[in-house]
Amino acid sequence: MEQDSDKLKRAVGRAAVDGMVKSGMKLGLGTGSTAIHAVRRVGELLQNGTLCDISAFATSFQAEIECEKLRIPFYTLNSRELSSGLDLTIDGADEVDPQNRLIKGGGGAMLIEKLAAYASSAFAIVVDESKIVNNIGSGFPVPVEVIPAARVQVIRRLENIGAAVIIREAIRKAGPVITEHGNLILDIRFEYQGLQNRQDLFCKPIDPCLMEAEINQIPGVVENGFFTQKPPVIYIACSDGTIETRPAP
Repeated sequence: MEQDSDKLKRAVGRAAVDGMVKSGMKLGLGTGSTAIHAVRRVGELLQNGTLCDISAFATSFQAEIECEKLRIPFYTLNSRELSSGLDLTIDGADEVDPQNRLIKGGGGAMLIEKLAAYASSAFAIVVDESKIVNNIGSGFPVPVEVIPAARVQVIRRLENIGAAVIIREAIRKAGPVITEHGNLILDIRFEYQGLQNRQDLFCKPIDPCLMEAEINQIPGVVENGFFTQKPPVIYIACSDGTIETRPAP
């Protein structure tokens, strides 16, 4: 089963690159177990000469290390090479709704991922069909990156708008997750209805566009995992082996 899942991720990552990446592009390269296959496809096409003159922006240490391995030239968004913006960013997502709005940040890199996405002329997301949902925020928790000094006050404000909040704990390390920028991540879900038993739990639907803006107005919040301002093209790996392409609205 795990091998089948990885095959789907590989197929959809390659499909997005083959369908959208052109020589000479300024390219944002995303983070995660599906997006990494897009990075590897870019490296493969550069090495065999199909692509040339790519200037990349890596959204995490994971993506940077992969670019180094594959000899993909990468720069910061402040560099002369990328200061005018990106042509395209390819990334993964944790949830996608029917309007192509997203939750991202399961890997803790949503701040830089959002910088890349919103700085791009075009935006593409690669996912498997399990990530397609009717309402984002109803299943996968929404990450909120906060500066450590604001932790208690941000939690209080989030609870006041109906969110249940936990501090994300590290795996194989004692204590909370610390982002690449020295901040904490709060994982939030919105208020539960139907509490008679745990099987009846579901989250109250929220407006992700309004919530993205409202959360970012809280002092101490650096960024949150709602991505609603730039709906992307969605490449979906289906369990039957086909790739569905859903255009941007």
